[in-house]
Amino acid sequence: MNNGYAPQRADFAAIAAWVRRGSRVLDLGCGDGSLLKYLKQERSISGLGVEIDDASILACVRNGTNVVQSDLERGLSDFADNSFDYVILSQTLQTVRHSERIIREMLRVGVEGIVTFPNFGYWKNRLQVAAGRMPVSENLPYQWFDTPNVHLCTIADFERFCRERGIRVVERNVLTNGSSVGLWPNFLGALAVYHFGSS
Repeated sequence: MNNGYAPQRADFAAIAAWVRRGSRVLDLGCGDGSLLKYLKQERSISGLGVEIDDASILACVRNGTNVVQSDLERGLSDFADNSFDYVILSQTLQTVRHSERIIREMLRVGVEGIVTFPNFGYWKNRLQVAAGRMPVSENLPYQWFDTPNVHLCTIADFERFCRERGIRVVERNVLTNGSSVGLWPNFLGALAVYHFGSS
């Protein structure tokens, strides 16, 4: 079902493919609420966003998205265990300082988690680093001096992180220009989308 609404980012459709119809969804760092709006229209979810930025909260309200203002770095103590079916962190993981705590909190508050992040191991990023520059791309659009990113990682890094902490990867979808990448994803994939749960 499309309802005339097109996703703004390639990861929206990948996320929606894993979200069961009618689920309860918490979107962390929800921005203007576009993902929740998309999931509501495509998957009939009931959703809540968490955002800290005043302008983004106002955009959520204009978008018809339920949102609360909170700092993710302080954790998710306002939410009870298993109060959502899915907790989503879409292209926000690399901007948080306490990545491991956020992932653990996602699995406490939600039955399952979905995270998306730019793959620092993508070949175009590697090429820019080899040329002596920090990468700038569609998924990493900031210059080194104004970037909100504090913890960039590769697909291999994230999978090792999950394996060492007993986090079960349910599904993975690696994208480049909106298309799934099967061959050498850590080299050819620009954006990683993971669906995970507790072991």
